[in-house]
Amino acid sequence: MSIVIHPANIPNIATFAAIAQNDVCWEVCDNFQKQTYRNRAYICTDRGRLMLNIPIQHVGKDQGRQLYKDVRVENAYNWQRQHWRTLQTAYRTSPYFEFYEDEIAPLYTQTYTHLLAYNLKSIEIICDCLQIAMPQEKTSSFEANLPSQEDFRFLVDAKKKLPFTQPVYHQVFGERHGFLENVSVLDLLFNEGPNALGYLKGLKITSL
Repeated sequence: MSIVIHPANIPNIATFAAIAQNDVCWEVCDNFQKQTYRNRAYICTDRGRLMLNIPIQHVGKDQGRQLYKDVRVENAYNWQRQHWRTLQTAYRTSPYFEFYEDEIAPLYTQTYTHLLAYNLKSIEIICDCLQIAMPQEKTSSFEANLPSQEDFRFLVDAKKKLPFTQPVYHQVFGERHGFLENVSVLDLLFNEGPNALGYLKGLKITSL
């Protein structure tokens, strides 16, 4: 099945399950919206669920809405160092962190100017870790209604509760906080390693 989906920041498990199970076309012609997974992700830490937020450069209201592909990352603040240190603290005792560490690290050591480019790179690196092909197709214009593809763009909405059942897997702080659902796919990767792809393909993700 062919689906249209937003490139999110180190996407959550539901989003990556959709990527792993379908032919994907990236939505790159939409407007940027706040409070979405475009520039935020959630991981599991000793304090529970924690948001990693990428700061962006905001434009003035007189310029109207900003296209997602034009959104620039605010690099005056060293968010990459903070995110990487947080990931190291949260997952250094997980079974597979050291196995994937060198592949993930460039997301936090190389400078990126645009959010969309960073998000696509994060997905490409995770696809490499999972040993699946990175989807290449992108939209050429924005269409509110998709005539020939399934619309999975709802997955980028951080406020939306998804109707899917997620089997429990081992999480580093699971005994302390219980199982935390639909966090970044990095949590699954660092804890399950080579079993992560089979887990993703086993999830049932349907369009709304």
